[in-house]
Amino acid sequence: MLDFNTAQTPTDALLATFPRHASGVSVITCSDASGNPVGFTATSMTSLGANPPLIMFSVARGASSWEAISQADYVGIHTLGAGNLELAKRMAADHTKRFEGDDWRSGPNGVPVFDCATSVLVAKVQQVINVADNAIVIAQVELGAVGAEDAALLYHQRGYHSPGSAL
Repeated sequence: MLDFNTAQTPTDALLATFPRHASGVSVITCSDASGNPVGFTATSMTSLGANPPLIMFSVARGASSWEAISQADYVGIHTLGAGNLELAKRMAADHTKRFEGDDWRSGPNGVPVFDCATSVLVAKVQQVINVADNAIVIAQVELGAVGAEDAALLYHQRGYHSPGSAL
C-alpha cells in the first residue's frame, strides 16, 4: 500500500514521480525577433482540445529559448519517432548548435521545420501563462503535415525509449 505519511517533501515526491511517467518527445521551434531559428526538446507538449484545435507545452523561463518563445506569434510542434533520437538529443543540447545541420527549413509563418519529424503542426500562440519560474504556452493549430510512420519516442527514467509491444 502507498504511504502518504512519509517524511518526503512535496518537491521530493514530484521529483520521484515524474521519472516514472513516460512522456512523448517533441521539438518546439519558432523564430526569434531577428528571424533566427530557436527550438528545444520538450516532453510537456499535449493536446488541449480539438474544437478549436489547441496544444500546450511548458518551458522554463530561464531556458535559452524562453525569450523567443515568449515573443513568438507562431510555433512549430514536431512529434518525434524512434528514428528522430539524434534530433531529440541535439535539440536538448547546446542551444548554439541546434540548427547547425541542413535538416531544417523555414516553413509556414517563418517557423523552422524539421521534415524528418513524424508530424509537424504550425500553431498561433494564444496565451502565455507565467507560473513560478516556468510558463505554459497555449497555441491554436493552423496547419499540419504528417510524415513517415515510426515507433514512438518516449522519455522515461531519465532516458529515451521506444515501446516494445502493444498491450
